Amino acid sequence: MSDDEAERKMQFLFALRSRGVTDKRVLEAMEKVDRGRFLTGLFAERAYEDMPLPIACGQTISQPSVVGLMTQALNVQPRDKVLEIGTGSGYQTAILSVLARRVYTVERHRRLTRAAEAVFRALDLTNVTAVVADGSRGYPEQAPFDRIIVTAAAEDPPGPLLAELRIGGIMVLPVGQSDAVQRLIKVTRREDGYDYEELRAVRFVPLVEGLGQD
Repeated sequence: MSDDEAERKMQFLFALRSRGVTDKRVLEAMEKVDRGRFLTGLFAERAYEDMPLPIACGQTISQPSVVGLMTQALNVQPRDKVLEIGTGSGYQTAILSVLARRVYTVERHRRLTRAAEAVFRALDLTNVTAVVADGSRGYPEQAPFDRIIVTAAAEDPPGPLLAELRIGGIMVLPVGQSDAVQRLIKVTRREDGYDYEELRAVRFVPLVEGLGQD
């Protein structure tokens, strides 16, 4: 790693900490996973900036500090089976793969899934399964899950996803209308129902039902 790269990575981690990402395991995972591998062209040069960037199919790669805060709230443990709704670039998936035993990631755009899978192979991430499907319905074939993360905003936590969360499990997702303020919510499933905790304001692309055209 060149001095310039090392300096950028140091600034990147400092920016994460200053925005509230303090969990040591999360920071180590984010240091290990190079965001630039999930971006192409001119945007790859901006990989260490704390901002969302455009990717194919009208989607975005999330702001690193938001990725860090969501991952931190998810509290992934080494034996956990995790479901991610919205693979996108695959950046969040790769971070989860460092922390969890197994990650299932669902994306409605086949083109994004293929691109992400190519990066997963290049990085030798053997504990990730990428699926092209309607994420609003979850992934019943592998339910229940210890942790569920949703990287697109629904007006309410989708019923199928709540049902696929193991008792004691945690789901983190943005909730709200796509053109208004959304709130990042942490849902914990209890024996007798669900606990909801509001974390912060965010802005995500909407959670869309059905498959994409590409």
